[in-house]
Amino acid sequence: MSTEVDQGAAKRVLTTLAALLLTALTATGTAGAADGDAPSAGQRIANALRTSPVYVDEAYADAVPPSRQRQLADRIRRTGLPIKVVLTPLTKGDAFDGESDLLAGTVRDRLPERRDLVLITSDGDFPDSLQGYEWPDDTHQARRAVAAAGFLDEMRDAGLADLTAKAVDLVAEGKGEQRYDEAMSDLGGSARPTQSGSDSGSDSESGSGMTGWWLLIAVPALALTALATRAALLRRSRTPSPAVPQLVFTTARAADEAQVRRRAEAEVLALGEATQAADVTATPGLQQALDAYAAAGTVLDEARGLPDLAGALALAQEGRDALAGSPGLPLCFFNPLHGRAALRTGWRPLGRRDRLDVAVCQECADALRDRRAPEVLPDTDEDGRTVPYFEVPAGRSAWAATGYGSLMPASAGLGRAR
Repeated sequence: MSTEVDQGAAKRVLTTLAALLLTALTATGTAGAADGDAPSAGQRIANALRTSPVYVDEAYADAVPPSRQRQLADRIRRTGLPIKVVLTPLTKGDAFDGESDLLAGTVRDRLPERRDLVLITSDGDFPDSLQGYEWPDDTHQARRAVAAAGFLDEMRDAGLADLTAKAVDLVAEGKGEQRYDEAMSDLGGSARPTQSGSDSGSDSESGSGMTGWWLLIAVPALALTALATRAALLRRSRTPSPAVPQLVFTTARAADEAQVRRRAEAEVLALGEATQAADVTATPGLQQALDAYAAAGTVLDEARGLPDLAGALALAQEGRDALAGSPGLPLCFFNPLHGRAALRTGWRPLGRRDRLDVAVCQECADALRDRRAPEVLPDTDEDGRTVPYFEVPAGRSAWAATGYGSLMPASAGLGRAR
């Protein structure tokens, strides 16, 4: 059903390509120019920053429209600091190879005022996150200040424009280290809650009903501890429409499993705090949230790779939805690390006549529409081969069985057991 790729060879090819890219950048002073005469991506951004301290790619125009861009620019000017903002999608193989560090360094090298600079950029690993950089010294603690913005309770459901504005404020405050430590302390200061007035034993567990789809995960997910997640590239031949030309494994995100683990830990802990603070009488979904929190904690404790960590993120999302009383779409079916799905669409796996109804993020929806390869989360099968996580037998993987929520029966609804 698939063509196995020598993982060592794939890694060597990627390493060689990366080295060639860096060599080309050094020799020519450009980053991904479309042709010999056109300015590079880095130069285009630098040129735009000469007239405004805020650059927003067209892909983010809806999230940060021109009116918000002007507000951000005014906010930056009021600080009196050399802050510049660059919000642009970063994906493996683009002009910056999906790396925010390379984006920041490239843009800085092309700015005329290079001595003092604070740069806030998109995060190469997570589309809705930011990275902070500062030259020549970390005078305003920009890295920690920008990182802290993403962990503040008030920013949990904030859009990209609001998140960027908060990052600017924290940089201007100059207490990034303190704000970051406070945010981490708040996230880590709560123990897992138990239902008030109940035992912690089997009686209380059975009384909860385990009404969420995490019922399917709490036990079978433990079997995932034997799975070793490895990043590789897999190319598959596909039949013409409506099948997808190929599936591409996520490599940029898989390269930093530790960062995904930190994110999962923060979201699970935040869910625990939210359940503790919830009003029992005014929160109908509290028990569902508690069940989700317990399951997410178990999965996180036993996690051995990206599929498990993504499962903890999915459960945390379900828990937050239960508290809010407004269940939304699950995380992206193809790659839950992309975040919450934007829509549901039909997709036919290779070798099957039936089409699956799956929830996908906008990035993957665009790929399917354009007959391009969506980026998928990898896992390992019984033979140790790297495969899309959903091709692992459902009996061995709760994530393959549920598609992180996408494959639950429509009649049951998200957050309801079959």
